[in-house]
Amino acid sequence: MIGFIVAGLVIGALARLIKPGKQRLGIIATLLLGLVGSVIGGTIANLLGTGDIMELNVLGFIVAVIASVLLIGVAEGIAGRRHRAVH
Repeated sequence: MIGFIVAGLVIGALARLIKPGKQRLGIIATLLLGLVGSVIGGTIANLLGTGDIMELNVLGFIVAVIASVLLIGVAEGIAGRRHRAVH
């Protein structure tokens, strides 16, 4: 379980580094988006037969980072819309 959390944090941090621009996400949001991305990556790798969902493999890691980059973009869009509605 701790390995899963650490992997989510690493994947979330990598996704933030890859995504251009400044993100207004805290460490918890980064962790959660990384965890969701890692579940997506593990699920896709499992469906393709390259490993188990809880197993660290290259394809799952790459897909997890890509999914996390997309999730960060979606989260920024939602947060930006909410921020504009307040002002």
